[in-house]
Amino acid sequence: MTRPDIRRILALAATAGLLLVGCAEDVAPVAPAATASRQAEIAARGASVMPFDLERTTHRFTRNDTGGVQTVVADDPHDATQVTLIRAHLAAEAERFRRGDFTDPAAIHGSRMPGLQQLRDHDGRITIDYAPTTDGGRVTYTTGDTALREALHHWFDAQVSDHGSHATN
Repeated sequence: MTRPDIRRILALAATAGLLLVGCAEDVAPVAPAATASRQAEIAARGASVMPFDLERTTHRFTRNDTGGVQTVVADDPHDATQVTLIRAHLAAEAERFRRGDFTDPAAIHGSRMPGLQQLRDHDGRITIDYAPTTDGGRVTYTTGDTALREALHHWFDAQVSDHGSHATN
């Protein structure tokens, strides 16, 4: 290969790299998918914290410009047992989260879970509201603090990754 050929290849590679960087700026970071063994471990830990059946429910973590919405629903909306268990759990969790108590997510996902420490330290800068839904319940997180919104988004991404088929965005 001649020197001009090498320079041309390097120039093309640099241009391609710049194009990829330019495109990546518009893409939200995505947490890598957890391994199957990690997801099984999370499901086992979750069963000791969450009273509802993960195989009969779905978690949704939806980011937005002010924080996000966590929804848990019974896969069968007529499953009154699961709906009742979801509602009781989410109402209690929302109350704890308002106080900065994120013990349950730490027990399931580990204390180094992305975003967790910032959420623990929110000191009232996140409004956390619970509401029942026809098929479960929802917790809405609202903040004007950019760093806390990013922490919520990282926390949501980690949950979606760790819960595998039991969760979605």
